[in-house]
Amino acid sequence: MGLLNFTREPVPEAVSGDIHSLNQLSAQQFSALTEVLFRFLTEPKEVERFLTQLSDFATMNKISLGPLKNIVKSILLVPNGALKRNLSPEQVRADFIALGLSEEKASYFAEQWKVNAPTLTRLAVGQTLMINQLVDMEWKFGVTAGSSELEKVGSIFLQLKLVIKKGSQMENVYVELTLPQFYSFLHEMERVKTSLESFS
Repeated sequence: MGLLNFTREPVPEAVSGDIHSLNQLSAQQFSALTEVLFRFLTEPKEVERFLTQLSDFATMNKISLGPLKNIVKSILLVPNGALKRNLSPEQVRADFIALGLSEEKASYFAEQWKVNAPTLTRLAVGQTLMINQLVDMEWKFGVTAGSSELEKVGSIFLQLKLVIKKGSQMENVYVELTLPQFYSFLHEMERVKTSLESFS
């Protein structure tokens, strides 16, 4: 197996067996399963509904639920990695083919990825921004007056206190930066600000 786009890590051994099992499904079964997967990916809080749909799919197609869940876990590795790395439908298709999925099924999944990727990306960005929301920031500059290391005496530092909202809780994060680290941090924040302004 060559290099994969969705991950730099080796994939678990079980994945190739799961993909082989996936190849055994008819085109109609594969499209139905893909629809269930993308409904779950676009509405990740609906876990109960997803599990019910998987159970119904297993019953209708006379497949054991345990192996079906393993197949689903293996399939979900690709879209989850693809979201993190912002992969194109062609790259998703290439990864599935590299994992052993038939070209026809890989192409179908890539088409569904193309349709659903904007929604999935929006969801991922929304979750990322909401998880760690910066509420407040305090800062102080200081000069090292005494230290056991002679070269640190007289050096300038910056202390930051970040108040971050994680879900419904507030958390204080303390950071101390040297002057070069501060300028690097400032440069990154300016780049982030420019990027965010280009989206609005």
